[in-house]
Amino acid sequence: MICIKAEIPQEICDIDDELKAIYHSRGSFCVWVFSTRVERNRFVEETVGMSKDQRQNHFDTFF
Repeated sequence: MICIKAEIPQEICDIDDELKAIYHSRGSFCVWVFSTRVERNRFVEETVGMSKDQRQNHFDTFF
């Protein structure tokens, strides 16, 4: 396991992990939050292989 120290707002930490989708690259760490586990799983399945910008566009369009 690799841990990178970051200051994550408590509001994000308080959200059920099953409602969060997480993306990271060398320069960024993104967390998308969903209303249901089904939505989160659908987002993860539909965005496999997409870049961060493509995923954000997909999230903005469909969620």
